[in-house]
Amino acid sequence: MRTRMLRLVLLLVVIGALVVALVAWLNLRGEEPLAGADPDLTSPELIARGAYLARAGNCAGCHTERGGIAYAGGRGVPTPFGTVHAPNLTPDPAHGLGRWSAAEFWRAMHNGRARDGRLLYPAFPYPNYTRVTRADSDAIFAFLRSLPAAERPNRAHTLQFPFDQQAALAVWRALYFRPAQPENDAGRPAAWARGAYLVEGLGHCNACHASRNALGATAGPLDLAGGLIPVQNWYAPSLASKFEAGVADWSDEHIVELLRTGVSARGAVMGPMSEVVSGSTQHLHDADLRAMATYLKALSPPASEIAAAAAASGAASAAVATVGNADSGGAKLYDRHCAACHGDAGEGVPGVYPALAASRAVTIPTPANLVHIVLEGGFPPVTAGNPRPYGMPPFATVLSNDEVAQLLTYIRSSWGNDAGAVSSFEVTKYRTVSAR
Repeated sequence: MRTRMLRLVLLLVVIGALVVALVAWLNLRGEEPLAGADPDLTSPELIARGAYLARAGNCAGCHTERGGIAYAGGRGVPTPFGTVHAPNLTPDPAHGLGRWSAAEFWRAMHNGRARDGRLLYPAFPYPNYTRVTRADSDAIFAFLRSLPAAERPNRAHTLQFPFDQQAALAVWRALYFRPAQPENDAGRPAAWARGAYLVEGLGHCNACHASRNALGATAGPLDLAGGLIPVQNWYAPSLASKFEAGVADWSDEHIVELLRTGVSARGAVMGPMSEVVSGSTQHLHDADLRAMATYLKALSPPASEIAAAAAASGAASAAVATVGNADSGGAKLYDRHCAACHGDAGEGVPGVYPALAASRAVTIPTPANLVHIVLEGGFPPVTAGNPRPYGMPPFATVLSNDEVAQLLTYIRSSWGNDAGAVSSFEVTKYRTVSAR
């Protein structure tokens, strides 16, 4: 009996050692030895290029605390597992990148590993940045090294156990992270390849526009099927579905206008996407915005899109004649609070107040964004092309949960809209989370 137990224990030890070795190997896969001298980090051309690329990646969005020094870190990135605090990226030798080499910075971008060898948390989107080229990584590093050094200590992450352990992170990476290269499809035009590089890599769009599993992982950088943004509870719509935020039937001009100014004839951005336009896409060159448009227009719709389109078409036809329940409490609330701006029939005012009739932002299956906008209000981003955007006032102190539910249910079922009702429970759930 004792011999059998010893054999079992030995077997378990061997299996455990093999698992540990496999996890360690998977975490080192694709890493190259750190070697080579740094490029000329003082080159004005390289620094200027790096500044542009840092804008494309919206690096300041996380690495600048509100009201703080640019790129000096400190901003908390909330996750379902706790808060990850973005580090100092200025060249301060004690707290920033002052002692880093270009190769170490590249390893962080490409492999998600810090200068001291620690594994980085994927709140830093290295699952996307792994597609960034070494040349672009060097340019970004040159730009960051050109910044004034900020003696700002980094804040410790506040993560729950076991997610605060390197061993748990190693298992996560073994399951979900693979070093990668930029997309290269010989059958696609150069503009598509550039758009893929920006959307999948530097722009890390699927960090928001993808659903996540219980361990916070997406299906990969190409997953743009939409999902709730963790903690914030805003819904980042699918960029492939024409019923959500797909742009296959948009003109390039309308897509470029939306990314550059935050508003266009086809829609406007609010919520977390406003930060992206404000801090990143409004600063991109026209050629890069058009490349992103080319890529986004070429996204394949979901497999069920054709059947859903046929069903939606029939439902919409039947709904066109429906003006809404004029006797409902929602109709009265709309007349009192909304009609003055959005029109009696939800027609809006072009370029000022968006139309609510036949609006996919209104009929999107998940009502999270509508609840946030009604309760918290908001503005499209302030951009060079739209310096004084018209905004939406907050109604959190005016309307109860039941009233918000009635109002949104009315809007989602009127003037040709044919979407599901919004419950008071849903309003309660989204009310508890404030927009950032």
